[in-house]
Amino acid sequence: MAASSNCSILLLMIALLAISSITTSHAARSLLQLPNLPTIPSLPQPTVPQLPTIPNLPAAATLPPLPSVASLPTLPTTNTPLPSLPTLPSVPKMTLPPMPANIPLPNMPSLPNIPTIPNIIPTNSPPPSN
Repeated sequence: MAASSNCSILLLMIALLAISSITTSHAARSLLQLPNLPTIPSLPQPTVPQLPTIPNLPAAATLPPLPSVASLPTLPTTNTPLPSLPTLPSVPKMTLPPMPANIPLPNMPSLPNIPTIPNIIPTNSPPPSN
C-alpha cells in the first residue's frame, strides 16, 4: 500500500510538471507571434546648469618669524628633593576556619512525572485484528 501511494504521488508530480511546461511553452509561442510593437521615443536629456566659479581668496599674510630660543623666558630650577611618600599601614592577614571533612549534602527534590501524550496521528499500520 505504501509503494502504491508513493507511486501515485510521483505520477501526480510528473503530470503537474508536464502541464506547467505546456502552459509555459504556449505563453512563449503567443509572445513570439505578437506583431512588432511601436518603439518608445527617447526622452530629451536634462541640462545641468553650470556651477558658479569659486572666487579667488586673498593671499595669506606673512607671519613674523618666531623668536629664538635664547630670548624665551625660562622656568626657575631648584635642586630641592621631593618629599617622600608616607608609609601605608599593614593589613592583617585573615585566616579561614578549616573545612569539615564530611559535609552532608542537602536532599534533592525528586522530579515530577510527566504524563505521556497519546499518539493521535494515524500511521500506515494495519488495523488491529479482532
